[in-house]
Order: sequence, then structure tokens, then C-alpha cells
Amino acid sequence: MRRYLYMGVFFAGLVTLAAELSASRLLGNYYGTSNLVWASIIGLILIYLTTGYTLGGRWADKSPHLRTFFLILAWAALLTGVIPLAARPILRLSSQAFDQMQIGTLLGAFISVLLLFSAPIILLGTASPFAIRLAVEDKEHSGRVSGKIYAISTLGSFIGTFLPSLIMIPLVGTYRTFAILGAMLLFIAMFGIWKTNGTSALLKILWMPVILALATLIGLKGNDKIALGLVFEDESQYNYIQVQHVNRYYLLRLNEGQGIHSIYHPDIDTYYGPWELILVAPFFNPAPYDIKSVERIAILGLAAGTSARQVNIVYPHAIIDGYEIDAKIIDVGYEYFDLDFPNLNIFIEDARRGLSKSTHTYQIISIDVFRPPYIPWHLTTKEFFREVKNHLTDDGVMLINIARIQDYRKLVDALAATIRSEFPCVYSCDIPGTFNTILFASKQSTEITNLFANYSNLKSNPQTPKTLLQAIELTTECIQTAPYEGIVLTDDRAPVEWLINTMIIDFFVSGKIEALQ
Repeated sequence: MRRYLYMGVFFAGLVTLAAELSASRLLGNYYGTSNLVWASIIGLILIYLTTGYTLGGRWADKSPHLRTFFLILAWAALLTGVIPLAARPILRLSSQAFDQMQIGTLLGAFISVLLLFSAPIILLGTASPFAIRLAVEDKEHSGRVSGKIYAISTLGSFIGTFLPSLIMIPLVGTYRTFAILGAMLLFIAMFGIWKTNGTSALLKILWMPVILALATLIGLKGNDKIALGLVFEDESQYNYIQVQHVNRYYLLRLNEGQGIHSIYHPDIDTYYGPWELILVAPFFNPAPYDIKSVERIAILGLAAGTSARQVNIVYPHAIIDGYEIDAKIIDVGYEYFDLDFPNLNIFIEDARRGLSKSTHTYQIISIDVFRPPYIPWHLTTKEFFREVKNHLTDDGVMLINIARIQDYRKLVDALAATIRSEFPCVYSCDIPGTFNTILFASKQSTEITNLFANYSNLKSNPQTPKTLLQAIELTTECIQTAPYEGIVLTDDRAPVEWLINTMIIDFFVSGKIEALQ
């Protein structure tokens, strides 16, 4: 019977880690994927497992039977499978609280959802100590048996680490992932009960798969988030993706949905956001700068192609290389954002790796890779910006979009200092009415006055695209020399998350949350 015991331990370990990683996706859709969220999930899961280890040993001493072991797994399976359905009303409440910035409600909902994981994870945690109690027949072999059980459990956890993120969530989504995990473990538990206690014992728990199936069917109906004009909703390996259609605008939202990553309107070209400022970059060069001098442009963080569309309007002769790590977002771009440009080359890979492999140099390199409120740290370092500089032409200019909160500028200052360690001139622009700051950096020495001179020259030319003039006009209202104070981020030390976490905590403590409403 040991093989059935080991089989139960293996799948308990698998489901434990798979449920933990799936929890990050379930919560990430509402609270983002910050390291604060991750720390909360991992910390509480470890507490639940600790409780399970303690209870499992005591439980096994009181009822050292295989039937009890498999019944525990059956209940753990059922509770795992129904987590998304039980969490749905709480998550909807948190979604509304996020939109209205009701921090108390948001925090309460977050804690409530994490508590939903307590029962199944505690039960899963009982598996290993319970199995050791059942498997050890004499003291001489207790160490060997214990080691084998923990090895089997860890092997299951190893597989459970990769199964949801690489296979299940991209293929079937978060809800079905929890359902499949629950069904998988429930099948093992029912099989174990049947083999050890016969058909009569199995019949007593046949209601469990029925409940799990009903919960899955109910949970799959409808959307978790109440989003106005929702026309598309799906999950990829990297993101929870939503597309809204509001007043003929298509809006791309990712994960918790607090930022608009791409926007498209069939009859409007200017959106007065960070996307247009890519058009401005080359005009920090001495006037008069010819539009036709821009021959090749790189966009790191293509998303659904809003910046690429702006570039295509102003620089239709230029080749655009767009880097986007999420292939499903590109599919969304083709479907809803008219991404199909003949001069656009799309590369599905990490921005830094993709740029390092490129053999081209560019007049413009745009970096917009935020997953609010964070930015991938490896795209903020001195070494990365050196790579960017090496891929610019002599008259090349890079720009990067940075999120900020009112006067909290620690990340902006750090990035400005880091970029200045590689580039001679760095300028900043706080886009009015947004929480975005754009940093521009030129490969050669330039001056802000060049931008004004080029603007004057372009305005006098009736052939200048209106979209370009509007973008430069917006920039002239906010452009200034970037700050000189700030830490320099390196591949060895880039405390980006710490800077952002400090900014967020300071913002909440200061009582200025109403500014986001």
C-alpha cells in the first residue's frame, strides 16, 4: 500500500506549490504582481504549511489509517477547487474598492482572499507528517522512510512550480487551473480510498466531485471584474489581459487594470499621453532637424502598438523594431488596435535580450515596460543604458516612461542619475494630468533650446504632421533638465522595488490618496 501513500504525498506536494503560484495570478488580476503581494502570499502559505505539519503529526497519532490520510486529501482537493468561486464576490468588491481607492476595503478583501487558502493548504501540509507516521514500521528505517517521503513531496512541488505558469494558466486560465488541480488530487484521494477501503467507502464521498464540477461551472460564467465595454478577456503566461471598447476607443488594460497600456481610435491620432512623446525625441538635436533623418526606431515594450502607430504617422519611411515579451498582447494588437503596419518588425522576447542581439542602430529608442507600479529592474541599470547608448546613432535619443506619485520622485531621480552616468544630456517631462514622467537622453551634447528652435521651424512648414506639432507643444510645456541627485542603479545593485515600495507607503501614510481618485 506504500505506493498509494507515496502517490498521495507526491500530488499533495504538486498541488501545494501549484496552488501557491496560481494564487499569485488570481490576486495579481486585482492587486498587481508587486513583491509586497508576493511576500504576503508566500509568507501566509508558509504559515499555513507550518500549521499543517503540526496538525498532521498529531492527527496521524490519533487516527493512523490510510482512509483518514486520503480523506484529508479529498477535502483539500475540494477546497482547492472551489477557491476561485468563493473568492469571486470578495475580488469583485476589491475591484470596486481599487477603482474608488477605498484602501480599508481593499486591504480587508486582500486578507480575506488569502484566508480562503488557509484550509486547503493546512490540509495539504498534513500529508507528509501523516505519511511518515503510516510508512514507518520500525525505528531502524525511520530516517530513510522520512527522507524518501520528503523527497517525493519535494519532487511533486518542483513539478507544481512550473505546471501552472508554463502550461495550465496560459492554456486554460486561472479558474480552470484551480479546478484541474482540485480534480487531480480528488481523483488520487478517491482512488486511494477505493483501493484501501473498498467501494462502500468510496460511495460516501461521491458527492465531492459533483460539488467540484458544479462550482467550476458556476465559477466559469461571467467576468470577475465589472469592466465597462469589455470586449476581450484572457490570460497569458505573463498577464491578465482586458480590452475595453468605450466611445469608439479601444483600451488595453493588464492585470489589476489601473493603467492604460495601449489606446486606439479609428479616427483620432493624438491621445495626450506618454505614447506621443516618442515623436519628440530626435528634435533635441540642433535645428533644423529633418524628419527624414529618422530611419530606424526601436520600441521596447510594444504592447498593442500605440506608440508604433504614432511613429508610423510621422515617420512612415522609418523601420520600426518592436519588442514585446507577451505574444498574446500582440495578437490583441492585431485584433483590436490595427497593429498591422508594413514597416513594423515584431520581436517576441525580453526587451534587453532582444536589443542586445540587434545588429542595428537607431535614431530613437523608446522604453515603456512598466507593469504598474513596478518596472523590471534589469531595464533600469547603468549596464542596460550603456547597451541602449551603443545601439543609438550619433544623433540618437532615447526616452523612458516612468511612473511617479505627485512629488515622490525617488525612482525618477535614480533613473535620471543612472542615465546621466552614460549619457551627456538628460531631460525630464512630467506629463500634465498624469502620473507619468518621461526622461529623454541624447547620445551627443544637446540643449533644451534645440527643441524650441525645431518646433518653431516645424510650425512654419505646412507639411509637418499635426500629431508631431501637438506632441512637441505638449513637451515644451513641461521639459526641464533632469535632476542630478539620485543613486546610480547597476546590475549588482538596483533596489527598484524598494524605491517604489517606499514611495507607495509614504504616499498612503501622508493621507494623499484622494489625489488618485
